[in-house]
Amino acid sequence: MKIDFDQIRELLAVVSQTDITELTIESGDQKITVKKAAPAVSPTAGDIPSLTIGAPILPPLSLPAPAPQAQAETPEEKAEPGLSNGLIPITSPMVGTFYRAPSPSAPSFVELGDFVNVGQTVCIIEAMKLMNDLPSEVSGRIVRVCVDSGTTVEYGQPLFLVDPKG
Repeated sequence: MKIDFDQIRELLAVVSQTDITELTIESGDQKITVKKAAPAVSPTAGDIPSLTIGAPILPPLSLPAPAPQAQAETPEEKAEPGLSNGLIPITSPMVGTFYRAPSPSAPSFVELGDFVNVGQTVCIIEAMKLMNDLPSEVSGRIVRVCVDSGTTVEYGQPLFLVDPKG
């Protein structure tokens, strides 16, 4: 049996879409080994498996180029509005669910315009069914609430903007 390029392309497509990390097919004097690279941080890296072909040596196989990625945002586009005005963000120390109040019927820990002191609880972040009080690391006036209560937040995401001049 002779294996042609269309069969090799199909084999590569099947391996790249499954959890298979290595596959070897032998037929007579032909041997094809497909190895998938270990998953990398980038979602596009490691998607195309490597190919080792035994005797007889076949011409190189050209694979489609990866799709172009969107141009990364510039730091100015990613910057939170107001950060250049001397405002200090209170950021999330973890991934979790942001709550402004200790319970749905209770008042919020802080409101827009409130003055906060260092160590004062400003919100709760629920992570893995644990409620974590978030104390302020800065004194000043809350000038912006960046997240709605009940929203999932990421590590380092700004939750409040504080004017330290009050």
